[in-house]
Amino acid sequence: MVVVADGGSSDGSRTIVMTLMRDHANLILLDNPQRIQSAAVNLGARRHGNGRRWLVRMDAHAGYPEDFIDRLRLAADSMRASSVVVPMITRGRTCFQRAAAAAQNSMLGTGGAPHRHVGRAQWVDHGHHALFDLTLFMAVGGYDEGFAANEDSELDRRLLAAGGRIWLEPQAAITYFPRSSIGALFRQYRNYGSGRARNLKRHPVPVKLRQMLPLGVMPSIVAAFFGVGLASVRAEALLLAVPMLFWLLGAIGAGLLLGWRGRSRCDAGAGIAAATMHAAWSLGFIGEALTRRGMHAPPAAMEFEAEPTPIQRPPFPSGILTG
Repeated sequence: MVVVADGGSSDGSRTIVMTLMRDHANLILLDNPQRIQSAAVNLGARRHGNGRRWLVRMDAHAGYPEDFIDRLRLAADSMRASSVVVPMITRGRTCFQRAAAAAQNSMLGTGGAPHRHVGRAQWVDHGHHALFDLTLFMAVGGYDEGFAANEDSELDRRLLAAGGRIWLEPQAAITYFPRSSIGALFRQYRNYGSGRARNLKRHPVPVKLRQMLPLGVMPSIVAAFFGVGLASVRAEALLLAVPMLFWLLGAIGAGLLLGWRGRSRCDAGAGIAAATMHAAWSLGFIGEALTRRGMHAPPAAMEFEAEPTPIQRPPFPSGILTG
């Protein structure tokens, strides 16, 4: 069964799905009033997951190999994994997207996260979500719908705590298309930073250096503006701008190097995209860390709902496409 959970799209997606439903009895369209991925996947699992072994998550704005599900099932069965995650390779269509993609495919934008490049298959503690053992997914409560971002990493913590094992399968790598404007990219990474801080409030685990390096970006920006403001009184106050200048020049320089290596003027803008990502993540993380907002309890185990109408059940796993 294929469940498409729509969060109010206006690009014609619903019309396409409803047209396909005329010829495919196993295709279901759900409304997702919360408009976030975590709620979409949970809703599809509760309403249409009963009696199924696997749950496959597929997101919009991404490209998938034709044998994606087969590769996931083979990896899950052979490795006895309770979750299979996949690498995510970023590709851009517009010039800005290509700059963002160059940053996100490099150490500059991801810090070398295993699931952001095609490497070796291995056991990991996090990756881009693809397949779940549906029984375990329901038992731990699925995604926490109070997380607008970083809900995937938060769920992985609960899966591991419940005895689950997460396998990274490079043979099922997907293509991701990044945000198309600097403003959209900034909002995305600000949400990522906020979600990461909330995740650490609930799961206070050691954090890798690559994950925390961007944290100092926003303080360095604030210090630089403070130093420039004081420069008319004390010239040495300009030294406060040095950390920001090192970071900004380093990011821009690294972006120019990526552009030179890729023989692409668009890729040369990777430093600007990376600087946007770093600053936004830092702002989101610090803003969430400084709030006194308490952390709600983790979600309780979910239960399946009765399906509203009898539907065809072909012999392949459930899948949820969110958008």
